[in-house]
Amino acid sequence: MTSLTSRLKAVASPTIGLGCMNLSHAYGRPVSEPEALRALAAAFDMGYRHFDTATLYGKTTNEALVGKALASWRNELLLASKGGMAFDPELARKVIDGRPETLHRQCEASLSRLRTDHLDLYYLHRMDRQVPIEESVGALARLVEEGKIGAIGLSEVSAATLRRARAEHPIAAVQSEYSLWTRNPEIALIKACREADTALVAFSPLGRGFLTGSITEVERLETDDIRRDMPRFSAENLPRNLRQLEAVRAVAAEWEVTPAQLALAWLRAQGDDVIPIPGSRSVAHMRENLAAETLRLDAATVARLDAVLTPDQVAGARYDEALQAEIDTEEFGES
Repeated sequence: MTSLTSRLKAVASPTIGLGCMNLSHAYGRPVSEPEALRALAAAFDMGYRHFDTATLYGKTTNEALVGKALASWRNELLLASKGGMAFDPELARKVIDGRPETLHRQCEASLSRLRTDHLDLYYLHRMDRQVPIEESVGALARLVEEGKIGAIGLSEVSAATLRRARAEHPIAAVQSEYSLWTRNPEIALIKACREADTALVAFSPLGRGFLTGSITEVERLETDDIRRDMPRFSAENLPRNLRQLEAVRAVAAEWEVTPAQLALAWLRAQGDDVIPIPGSRSVAHMRENLAAETLRLDAATVARLDAVLTPDQVAGARYDEALQAEIDTEEFGES
């Protein structure tokens, strides 16, 4: 059992967490504050106890929402945020900065927005290629010593980077995209996480909505939705991917569950140390996702799903060139 899994059990938490980004960031117009606050309160009421946010999301507004919504229940939560990547208003763009002084400053600001004196888990959102990972992790280790964060996480890093980082300080979690149609952690990262007793926190476990079956035409996405620029959602690739999704729909129908619930159950079958954090703007979908907590797939079904949406069957890369340059994860086909 990883230390993060132990922390989740300590707050009587389901293993499925809530990614809060969708309320404020990346997928079109942000949800209004009253609606977002109601959704977060509803998520707590239905049982979510692991909430994930970041400095970047909504240009800090997502942290403020989470803090306002959940402050009354702070001691009953596992609260996670991220630093090292933020929107710079002077430059009018996103900046990756893993320098120790930046991480300290951003963490302090996150604590204020989240209305707490500590974070249970604080991630380096992206590795800064201009700063050795040991320096960034060393800065986070000092935040642990100061009691400002309980544990250190990394996001979108390779197995090699994790091994370098953990030589500096234990790493409680690595957050990486992992789902039926994004298997990259299986190349090397899962093995490295298990060597280090590090949890793998799976973001976008529903394929940025693709695995729900609700995205059928890219043209229907809002103009500022980041998926419009992701190759897998292009007008050429999306129809091909949707044809592959039919196999998932068929298995879901056999089990009398939704494709989303099936996809989350498949992830949970990968091990107790794999923790999905699906995000949603919809309270109904939050409830649907959480219901997958009790769904247990047999080995034959897991094997059937292993064979669909494999890397050779999925059309398109998960990021465009600009976003791909920001991450450190292994890619299929690399030597």
